[in-house]
Amino acid sequence: MKVMVFVKATEDSEAGVMPTEEMLTEMGQFNEELVNAGVMLAGEGLHPSSKGVRVRFSGKNRTVIDGPFTETKELVAGFWIWQVESMIEALDWIKRSPFQDGEVEIRPIFTDEDFGESLTPELQEQENRLRAEIEKQQHITRC
Repeated sequence: MKVMVFVKATEDSEAGVMPTEEMLTEMGQFNEELVNAGVMLAGEGLHPSSKGVRVRFSGKNRTVIDGPFTETKELVAGFWIWQVESMIEALDWIKRSPFQDGEVEIRPIFTDEDFGESLTPELQEQENRLRAEIEKQQHITRC
């Protein structure tokens, strides 16, 4: 199963306080363990919400709201995408992380099967084509 691990923002991350060299080293070691175990598929840190925007949808209307956003505990400061056997495995991994404070949220990512009959063969073909194109573009970018 794939899961997304949301690293929640803190007052420091929202203030733009960068991690120390020690924390970056520990996080790098943890990420290396995840990669070597075949768990980590992606992961990135995010700038504070002051550098972001939100777009609110109401029918055909689109409203852009500039950051910063007030509810720090509801904001995301970074993420991972992991491939694990179960939620228990994901929990085992996150408990090994170097975090000393803060909070993470782990949520399963939908699979094609989750959509049942709504994902028609045509939509499935489109999805497969798009995934292949993304992989192709990522390969070109890395080369």
